[in-house]
Amino acid sequence: MRRYNSTNNLTNEVLRRLEDGEITISKAFSFLSQSPSGLDGSNKAYGIKEMTDSDTLPKLDELLAELDSLIGLKRVKKLIHEYRAFVEIQNRRRCVGLKTEPLVMHMVFKGNPGTGKTTVARILAKIFQEIGVLEKGHMVEAERADLVGEYIGHTAQKTRKMIQKAQGGVLFVDEAYALARGGERDFGKEAIDTLVKALEDYKDSLIVILAGYRAEMDEFMAANPGLKSRFPLQMDFEDYTMEELIGIGEKLAFDKEYNFAADAKSYLYRLLSGLLQKGELQSGNARTVRNIIEKAIRLQAVRLLDQEEYRREELMLLRRDDLQKGVEECLDV
Repeated sequence: MRRYNSTNNLTNEVLRRLEDGEITISKAFSFLSQSPSGLDGSNKAYGIKEMTDSDTLPKLDELLAELDSLIGLKRVKKLIHEYRAFVEIQNRRRCVGLKTEPLVMHMVFKGNPGTGKTTVARILAKIFQEIGVLEKGHMVEAERADLVGEYIGHTAQKTRKMIQKAQGGVLFVDEAYALARGGERDFGKEAIDTLVKALEDYKDSLIVILAGYRAEMDEFMAANPGLKSRFPLQMDFEDYTMEELIGIGEKLAFDKEYNFAADAKSYLYRLLSGLLQKGELQSGNARTVRNIIEKAIRLQAVRLLDQEEYRREELMLLRRDDLQKGVEECLDV
C-alpha cells in the first residue's frame, strides 16, 4: 500500500496513478475535485482518503460488465450507462471550471416482483461508489414494517435509524406505495415526510430508491407531488420474455458449473410456457426459475449420491427428471 506524505503534490500523484492504470478516470476526478483549492495541498489537509492498490481500473469495468451480463433489462441498462456518463462528465466540467448540473440521483424502480430491481440496485450502489458519488456503496433494504412505528414519534425514530444505516450508500425501499395506504392518520405519512427531509439533509451522502409494482408506484407518486421532483430518475423493469427466463435458468446453472441435458431445456421451456398461459406462473418472475434450478441441483445430488462411479460430466449434468421434479415441488403442480 502506498501512502502520500505531506510534501507530495496531489495533482501529480493522482495523474501518475491514472496513467499507470491504478485508478479510474472517475476516481481521479473525484480526488481532484473534492476541494477547489485542494489540488496542491496534502491529502490530509482536505480530508482526501489515501489511495490504495485496490483502487484499480478493472473494478468499475467489472461492475459494468456484471450489469451488462444480466439477462434482458435493455432499457434499464441503457439508462444506467447514461447516468454513469452524465456523472463523469459533470466531474470533468467541474474540474475545468465549467457549470455543472446538480446530481439528483434518487430513483423509482417500477415493475413486477422478480424482474431484477433489487439486483440492479445493489450493482448501482457499487458503481456509484466507484465513480465518486457514494462513499461506501452498500445497500440497505427496507419495507413498510422497517419504517413505520406503532405510536406517535416511533415512525420518525425508525425511519431515521434506517437512513443513518444507509449513509454513504443506497436506501432501497421496496413496495414503497404501502407507506401511503393507511390514509391521512396513518403513520406511513410520517415515514414519507421523514424520508423527504433526509433527501435534503443528506443529498451528498445518500441515494434513495423507491420500488414497487408499476401501477401502484405511479399512483403513489401522483398522490405525492413533492416526491416527483425529488425522484427524477424513473426506471421501468419490464417482464422477462419466456426466452429470457430460459436464459436466466441457463445462466444460473452455468454460473454454478451445471449444464442442461439435451431434452431438459426444451422441457423447461414447454412447461413454463404452459404455466404462463394458464396464469399459474407470474409473468416476469425470475425467482421461480431460480427456485426450480436450485431445487433441481439438490435433486441431482440425491440421484447421484448412491452412484459408486461417476464422471465429471455427470456431476455437471441436470437431466429432465431433475428439472421436472424441481418444477413439481416448487410450483406444486
